Formats: sequence, structure tokens, C-alpha cells
Amino acid sequence: MAFGFSPKHVQDYQLDNLDKEHFLVFAIEAAFKLDWNVSFVSETGFIAYTKFSWSSWSEEITVKIDNGIVNIKSECTGSQIIDWGKNKKNIEALLSKLEEVKSALTQEEIETKLTELRQGYASKEDDILSKPPSTTKEKITDFFSVFKPTEGYFVSPILININLLVFVIMLISGVHILLPDNQDLLNWGANFRPMTLEGQWWRLFTACFLHIGILHLLLNMYALLYIGLLLEPYLGKTRFLAAYLISGIAASMTSLWWHDLTISAGASGAIFGMYGVFLALLTTNLLDKSVKKALLTSIAVFVGYNILNGLKPNSGIDNAAHIGGLLSGLIIGYGFVPSLKQFENNAIKFSTIGALTVALLISSLTVYKSLPNDIGKYDKEMERFVSMESMALEVYNLPEGTPNEKLLSEIKDRGLYYWNENIKLIDSFKDLDLPLPIRARNTKLKEYCELRIKSYELIYKAIDEDTDKYQNEINEYNQKIETIISELTGKQ
Repeated sequence: MAFGFSPKHVQDYQLDNLDKEHFLVFAIEAAFKLDWNVSFVSETGFIAYTKFSWSSWSEEITVKIDNGIVNIKSECTGSQIIDWGKNKKNIEALLSKLEEVKSALTQEEIETKLTELRQGYASKEDDILSKPPSTTKEKITDFFSVFKPTEGYFVSPILININLLVFVIMLISGVHILLPDNQDLLNWGANFRPMTLEGQWWRLFTACFLHIGILHLLLNMYALLYIGLLLEPYLGKTRFLAAYLISGIAASMTSLWWHDLTISAGASGAIFGMYGVFLALLTTNLLDKSVKKALLTSIAVFVGYNILNGLKPNSGIDNAAHIGGLLSGLIIGYGFVPSLKQFENNAIKFSTIGALTVALLISSLTVYKSLPNDIGKYDKEMERFVSMESMALEVYNLPEGTPNEKLLSEIKDRGLYYWNENIKLIDSFKDLDLPLPIRARNTKLKEYCELRIKSYELIYKAIDEDTDKYQNEINEYNQKIETIISELTGKQ
């Protein structure tokens, strides 16, 4: 069983007295009989892809001949980190089928197939097997290379490092490593409609670099590492960074549009955007057909699984951000096609990025301005409620020995006045579009104010009449008040 990024198994095969080209005939025929897709053939070897199945997201089989030794590598193309022995089984199956083919083919069949094979050889200039490793995956040689910018893998590690740095600083400041509380997330810039729509638009950006615990961070960074290794070499630094930021903000806007009271944070919206970009490119003719088929399947399964997983009740996954990022990524991917066909043409590249940025700004501003922020208005009004409640309760802070006239005046002119004002304030919330939990809370708050008024009226009468006959009723009201306070604060 192989473990790593990406999981692979490598095995050498000695040619001994077997001719190199004859070996290629046998090995390629064996690959065909295993129903693999052979995508590249040269004098040096070949590359094939296994079929997608429930047990495999398709593996890349690379066979390379050098000085009488055949190096056979089977590597996962999906985002899994454990292959459960599949890569080793692929190589064993290839070698076993190769022996069968050697015994079954006649000399005449071998020569015929060899002639056909030679006609399909890639030229020496195009022989990718004879060149040094060029894929960024092969440049990830150890743990620390994940974080080191290099050619073809430059922006991705920087983004990973920024996300990690932000998380470390959050931990140093006292944020919980596993389950940060809501207030900490809001303090650090999470996306939350009542606050974002109150002029704090920058949360659309900052939320893309915050994570709700270390597990959330690690899963997102692994997904970013995987898509970065695959996609950044095709896009280049500028396009990759632009796509990441544009899709990240688009994901935040989608989350803002969909959710009323959800606190949203994480890089997954931007990462889904990058998967959307790659899915778009995989449907074009920019990539080799066999490579497209293998990667399209594995990435589609990854995206589909995560979207479906987010549909589960109480999953805690912001599917709105995922879908928004994915759709924006698809648009960006197709938008990049003309500039990718003329990769070095900076005019096309920057005009495309500029057009996509303008489209994002216009659409985001339209959504931002059109969204109602009744919850934001409610929060502001509730600050008034708290202020008036404090003034109404000041009667309890009057010093002992305060004249009765002063007490009666405070109860009537401040206490009862502000409790009635709070009831008017709560009644005004009926015109706001508020979630049911908040409406239920408002009902309790109104009941709380009404009980306070009844209690104050009895206290007023007790002082005015200089009697204790209302004390039992006052105590009953106070008990009811304490019960409601416990319900409102969650202290049952």
C-alpha cells in the first residue's frame, strides 16, 4: 500500500536478452488487453492510463527504458493520499499480462505490431520520457518542498503559506485550535451578512484566508496543493493568482447572497473555483485526450462528492460558497482559453483578467446593493434596546434613603417610560424580514418588558401606598422575569 502525494509504486524490470522494441510491443499489447488507454509512445517507453472504476480514480502508468532496465511507475491521478495497494497491483497485472503476450504472439505478429509501433513513435524532440522530470508533482520530493515556490509551482505554495501563517497568528492570539468560537471568527474577518453589508465589504476577501479549526485548514490546504500542482503549470503565475482571488470573492458573494446568519470562512470557495477552471480546460482541446479523460473523471468525482457531502443536514459545509466558486471557476476557465492558446501574448492575458475582474466587481456590487440587511438594522436597533433597558433598570441602583418622591419619579418617568419604549421598538420589528428564531426571541423580549412593567407598577403602588401587600405579586413577577432571562441567555 502506497502513501504520499500522489501515491505511487515503482518497480524495475530487467530486459536481459529481450530486445527493447520487442519489449515495447509486448508491454503495449499487454496494456491494451488490460483495457488501459495508451496516450504516449516513443522509443523510450510509453504512458498509459487505467480505466476509472469504483476501486480506482484512474492511475497513470509510465514505462521508461534506460540501459537495459525498464522503470515502471504507477501513480494515482486523483486527490487520494492512500492507494490501498492499487498501484502495486497495476504493475503486477502489467507484468503478468506481458508474459502471457510473449507466449501468445507469433514472430510474424510481433514484426507486424513493431512496424505499426514505429510509425506512432513521438519524435526525439517531443519525447517527454527522455527529458528531465517536468511535472510539478515530481518536484515535490519532501515535506518542505510543499511550501517552497519553484517554476510551475510558485503561487500555490505562497497561498498555502499565507493560510498557514494566518492560522498560526490566530492561535497565538488565543483562538481555539479545533473549534474557534463565532466571535473570534468575526473578529478575524469571517463573512457574515449583517456585518458585511454594514460597510465591512472587505470580509468577502479576508474570509478566504480564515479557517474554522486545524482540520478544516489541513483539508483545504491538501486540496489546494493538489489542484495547484496540476493547474498552475498550465495557467502560469498571473492567471492562477487572478483565478484564485476572483473565484474566492465570487464564492464569498454567493455565500452572502444565500445565507442570512451563517458565519462563513475558509479557502474552499476559491479552491473549488480552481477545480472549476481545470474542469473547463479539460473539456477543451488544450490537453491530451487520454490525460483529459483520466483527470476529468477523478476531478469530477472529487467535486461531486464534496458537493453532495455538503447537502447533508447539519454538515457545517458552506455549499453555497462551493457552488459559487465552482461556477465562477468554470467561467474563468473558458475565459482563459484564448489567452492560453497564445500563452506569451500579455495583451490577451491581461485584458482577459481585466474583463473578468470588471465582471466580478459589477456583479458583486449589484448583489451587494440589492441584498436586504434587515438583520443588520435589527442589530443596530437592539443596541438601542439594551441602552434603554439599562436606563430602565437604573432605579435599582438608587442609594438607600432616597426620598419616596424621587423613587416614584424614577419608576414612572424613566423605568416605565423606557420599558414601554422598548415594547414599541420590538413591535417595529414586525416590518423586518427576520428569521424565525429571531422572531421567537422578540416575542420573549416583549413578554419580558411587559413583566417588568407589571412589576414596576406594583412597586410604584407599594411605595405610594406605603404597604407590603403587593410583595408576593412582585416576587412572582420577578421569578417569571428570571425564567425568561434564563431562556433568552440559554441558561436553563
